[in-house]
Amino acid sequence: MSTGTAGKADPPGQPPDGTTAAARKREQQGWYFYDFACSVYSTSVLTVFLGPYLTSIAKAAADPDGFVHPLGIPVRAGSLFAYSVSASIVVAVILMPIVGAAADRTGRKKPLLAAAAYTGAAATAGMFFLDGHRYLLGAFLLIVANASISVSMVLYNAYLPQISEPEERDAVSSRGWAFGYTSGALVLVLNLILYTGHDSFGLVESDAVRICLASAGVWWGAFTLVPLRRLRDRRVRPDGEGAVGSGWKQLRATLRDMRRHPLTLSFLLAYLVYNDGIQTVISQASLYGSEELGLDQTTLIVAVLLVQILAVAGALGMGRLARTYGAKRTILGSLIVWTLILLSAYLLPADAPAFFFVLAAAIGLVLGGSQALSRSLFSHLVPRGKEAEYFSAYEMSDRGLSWLGPLVFGLAYQLTGSYRDAIISLVAFFALGAGLLARVPVRRAVEAAGNPVPERI
Repeated sequence: MSTGTAGKADPPGQPPDGTTAAARKREQQGWYFYDFACSVYSTSVLTVFLGPYLTSIAKAAADPDGFVHPLGIPVRAGSLFAYSVSASIVVAVILMPIVGAAADRTGRKKPLLAAAAYTGAAATAGMFFLDGHRYLLGAFLLIVANASISVSMVLYNAYLPQISEPEERDAVSSRGWAFGYTSGALVLVLNLILYTGHDSFGLVESDAVRICLASAGVWWGAFTLVPLRRLRDRRVRPDGEGAVGSGWKQLRATLRDMRRHPLTLSFLLAYLVYNDGIQTVISQASLYGSEELGLDQTTLIVAVLLVQILAVAGALGMGRLARTYGAKRTILGSLIVWTLILLSAYLLPADAPAFFFVLAAAIGLVLGGSQALSRSLFSHLVPRGKEAEYFSAYEMSDRGLSWLGPLVFGLAYQLTGSYRDAIISLVAFFALGAGLLARVPVRRAVEAAGNPVPERI
């Protein structure tokens, strides 16, 4: 919890703990670099390489009917990746309440961030050993890495209200996403060079893919050192039980506390629904492109690189739109675009990379901004001193409860054998999420949380 005194106004230009503007700026710069570190996992591993590669390994190990049998359960090989993503999120749900409670009760976010980050980085680096029929190893490493990044993001996001003033959070959050998309684009360029020129490097195609996967873990671990040096832990008042033992109790307490802020809870519900759709599109796009549209790996890398480049401009541009129209209206506009993207993907012809690139450009323009503005908007709805535990609940919406989308996608393919049916099923998440968000009176929600209301929100 923060050390601000209840009932006392904070000095102008300073957050509750009295940090100077210069010190706050230094922390913000370090904070951006965790996005720079971990985003390569989301792009190179989760979005580009692992889905098609793990699916190919599973298909090689499948029976004549196209099924693998992990733990004796028949699973269509083409659904394994989606189910593994869903399982990783269930693991994250178990861990995140414990981590959020530990962070708030001890104030020691940095050691917990380091543990989560380096567990995920190690699992990602271990993907170098995926070959042959090792689909179970691939599923296990995916579950560990994806759960680890979810846990680490609880702690990362909880720093936002502590290192930024209310009026600057949209900009700070958007810059963090921009840093992440910049690193993702840079690493994808290196991946593209290695993958397309693997013969000249003396590598077969699968070796190049495994090196691209493992290098994302090395990158993640190396650049995590920057935020660990610049971010600082805040003192907390010693009260309550031990952090780890009270994790689930703390989650129940957080949910009870959130009932005192029903408008914050309403926003979180809306975000849970529409972000589930966003996360599923991100994780399954390459699988859809390779398996349904027949696109090669080079085309997929270029498409995701295009997403990364345009996402930087999109995150910053939507941040500017939010200053004019408010974050809520800007997010609602992005959800309309997401719905149109899915409808277009359903109708997209096979073996047509030019159309796929147009779709990738549209995703890039709305991806970063919709996520960054959602994060900054939520930060205004968090009561002071509850940052980590509320962001734990937020992260359970962001990554932790985004298991339903991949599960729906995997089930749709398992039942129909069509990735087009799977992709169109995700429209429901954006339509319902937009409807729920439109009903949230955000100004009243900020006031109810006891926070100053920005001019545009």
